[in-house]
Amino acid sequence: MKVIVPVKRVIDYNVKVKVKADGTGVDLANVKMSMNPFDEIAVEEAIRLKEAGIVEEIVVVSIGEKKSTDTIRNALAMGADRGILVVDDQGVDIEPLAVAKLLAKIVEQEAPQMVILGKQAIDNDMNATGQMLAALLGWGQATFASEVKVEDGKAIVTREVDGGLQTISVNLPAIVTTDLRLNEPRYASLPNIMKAKKKPLSETSTADYGVDTTPRLTVLTTEEPAARQAGIMVASVDELVSKLKEGGLI
Repeated sequence: MKVIVPVKRVIDYNVKVKVKADGTGVDLANVKMSMNPFDEIAVEEAIRLKEAGIVEEIVVVSIGEKKSTDTIRNALAMGADRGILVVDDQGVDIEPLAVAKLLAKIVEQEAPQMVILGKQAIDNDMNATGQMLAALLGWGQATFASEVKVEDGKAIVTREVDGGLQTISVNLPAIVTTDLRLNEPRYASLPNIMKAKKKPLSETSTADYGVDTTPRLTVLTTEEPAARQAGIMVASVDELVSKLKEGGLI
C-alpha cells in the first residue's frame, strides 16, 4: 500500500506574525518557517501505518517555492521514503483548488491507495484542499480524523464533529485529513536527518502538469487583531449586571 502525504511550508507556529506596514499581507522577512503542524501529524500517521506493516511506501509532496525542499527533508527524516517538490516561484500562496488539481495529477501518476493530509494550513486556514482533491478524484473522504485504522480494504476513521465523535468506514482509495488529536509527531533524530539527505527527492514544476496556479482571490487588506482592552473592577453583582447590559452581553 502506498500513501501520499502533502506538506506545506508555513510560518512556524511559535512565531508572532507581523503585518506589513502597508497592510498588503504578512511580513515573511527573516521569519522562521517550518512544516504545517497538521501536515506533520499526517506524516506521523503515515509512518505509524508503515510501522504497523500496513503501508509499504510514503511519498511526501510539497508545492511552492524551492525552499520547500527543507520541509520535505524534514518529513523524510521523520520516516517518509521519498519526496516530490512541485516548484512554483510566483511568490504568492497557491490557492486550494490549484493545489488540489496538482495533487490529482500526482495521484494519477503515483497510484496511491490513500492520501493523508492536514485538515488545514495555519497560514490561511482554508480547510478546503482535501475535500477538493476527493471531489476531483471521485474518492471517498474522511475529514478531521482523530483515529485511523485500515482493514479489509477500508479505512475506519473516527472524526471530530461538533456533537462529539463520529466513526465512519471509507472504501480505499480514499482521502483522509488529520485533526490535532490524531497523534503527536515524533522528533527527527540526527542520524535520520543525515539519512534523509540521501533519500530520493524529485523536482518538477507546475508547468509540467498543465495546471494554472494564477490566484483567483485578491487580498484587499490585512490587519492586526484589535488590542485587548483593560478590564474594570466592579463593586457588586448589580453593577456587574448593569455593565453587561450596557455592553449588550445580556
